[in-house]
Amino acid sequence: MGHWLHRNIIEPGKLPLLLALGSFVLTFVITRVVVRLIRAGKGPFGNVRAGGLHIHHVVPGVVLTVIGGFGAVASVRPGFGASVFAVVFGMGAGLVLDEFALILHLDDVYWTEEGRKSVEVVLITAALVGLVLGGFLPFGVNDLSQEEVQDRGGVILSVAVNFLFALLALGKGKARMAIFGVIVPFLALIGAVRLARPASPWARRFYRRRPRARARSMLRAYHHDRRWAGPRRRLQDMIGGKPDPLPARLPPGRR
Repeated sequence: MGHWLHRNIIEPGKLPLLLALGSFVLTFVITRVVVRLIRAGKGPFGNVRAGGLHIHHVVPGVVLTVIGGFGAVASVRPGFGASVFAVVFGMGAGLVLDEFALILHLDDVYWTEEGRKSVEVVLITAALVGLVLGGFLPFGVNDLSQEEVQDRGGVILSVAVNFLFALLALGKGKARMAIFGVIVPFLALIGAVRLARPASPWARRFYRRRPRARARSMLRAYHHDRRWAGPRRRLQDMIGGKPDPLPARLPPGRR
């Protein structure tokens, strides 16, 4: 294990990235535990308020992210300082992305259905960073030989082709495959050649006058969502907690 760590993490200079990922995941887990205890009314924890204003943890998260990011940029050489700033950055990113849905909606949707997006973004981020730590590089550059790397034209062509695959997958409504396809191009290729989702820009543009393709797209999306939506929601609920039931979120006059 020590040999693997030195050869694959320390020697290539990936230790700060590993520390950032570890602090990111740990901060997210601790934050979710604390907020779920606050929600249940257990433990010594409580919401932070100043002058009647609820201070969300995205606020200290932004501060830590700024400090860690600028500190990491200022740390020219890998060392103790770079590692410390990497940990600070990971902590800040964990706090910020835990409330990603609030930033996206500009509303306190933490315990609503929309709040599930925060958990999904955290999982995707952790997975992508883990792939980079494992040796994957964006747009398939890691698949190039040494001679191809020295050929700038080959590198540019590889990046352009894989970027096109990711863009096509995104246009077909397959956001997750497009995101992971940036690191693992084969996934983006699958998303690019398969049927588009019914509400995607590709379907609206190219399936408008093709009723059979539109029907196949709707049927495939229905079966896919029926198969995977339940397990994905249960995983999100297990990690982040179940959203409030809809009536509890409505204003008193609309109950």
